[in-house]
Amino acid sequence: MRDFKKYDVWNLSHKFVLKIYDVTERVPAKEKYQLIPQIQRAAYSIPSNFSEGCERDSDKDFNRFIQICLGSAHELEYFILLAKDLNYISE
Repeated sequence: MRDFKKYDVWNLSHKFVLKIYDVTERVPAKEKYQLIPQIQRAAYSIPSNFSEGCERDSDKDFNRFIQICLGSAHELEYFILLAKDLNYISE
């Protein structure tokens, strides 16, 4: 079993989730049930899947969870681009 809190990638992704929550507070209320939850779920999926993967016994299982993290990161990248293009957030 790995201690997820010892990994830089987990710490950075956790801090990023906190920033995402801060930024999404400024997104218009009309996105309360649409874009905001999607952004937040994609963001917290990264450190949560990493920590779940750390609990797995095999490297193969751990790597599978890393792939899930990468998928969430790409999904989040799109949502951030969308929010920027909709002028909800800035660079």
